[in-house]
Amino acid sequence: MRPLLLLALIFLTATTARAARVDTLAIPSAAMHKTYRAAVVLPASYAKNKKANYPVLYLLHGAWGHFDNWLSKTPDKQLLHRLADQYNLIIVNPEGETFSFYLDSPVKADSQFETYLTKEVIPAIDQAYRTVRDRKGRVITGLSMGGFGAFYLSARHPDLYCAAGSMSGALELSSANRHFTPDEVAWRNKNMAPILGNEADNPTFFSANSVINMADQIHKNGLPLIFDCGVDDGLVDINRELHRRLVYNHTPHDYTERPGGHTWEYWQAALPYQVLFLTNALQANGVMVPR
Repeated sequence: MRPLLLLALIFLTATTARAARVDTLAIPSAAMHKTYRAAVVLPASYAKNKKANYPVLYLLHGAWGHFDNWLSKTPDKQLLHRLADQYNLIIVNPEGETFSFYLDSPVKADSQFETYLTKEVIPAIDQAYRTVRDRKGRVITGLSMGGFGAFYLSARHPDLYCAAGSMSGALELSSANRHFTPDEVAWRNKNMAPILGNEADNPTFFSANSVINMADQIHKNGLPLIFDCGVDDGLVDINRELHRRLVYNHTPHDYTERPGGHTWEYWQAALPYQVLFLTNALQANGVMVPR
């Protein structure tokens, strides 16, 4: 074998050995009588460091999406691998279906994703892997519908997470303060009503479960928060309004607007900032595995 080829093979083997790995874990739901999959990104150190318990980032996908989106749709297909290795962090991408908003549906018995994420996914991950089995070792973020889900779940379950983020979050379910075109109303009726019900029939549900109306609960919980949105994103006004409400009630948070729209290029650029913020919260709790 030529020396240069041998050297290249040795380098490739060494690089592969250091790279994070991805598991696909089947997680059954007793609440929904279904089994969904989750992608679990394990840092390379996990296989070697048999005594360490690792903190976990729950990373949620958006509408029309599924559990593998963060691995398959970012332009850089190694983004999560690098972040897992950089911070010695387990990254879990659970299933949220296309329009669940990570809520327990009031009208669809087999769409109970708040229960699934909080009572079934977390225990399954903690059983399958060496994790920090405490809120101080868990953080959560996501994009669009997943940004809603991350803030919604952390607001309602501060006992499960120590910090939360949102990217381009669809933070309001209610249409009360929004001006939809007839086409947008038809879109909501077609895609959201089968999961969340008709807003005209149950406006209280839509209002009470909108993250934008949870500012006081978020303040009470006191979790470190980070969220951002692109200036060309149709959801930027909703994110600005949540920022305004959190400033008004004196809730510490990190809010940023950047160039960009509702795109994977934007979320790829945003995620490293979010992970840095969230791992700083984990580090403050003393749960990070030394690099």
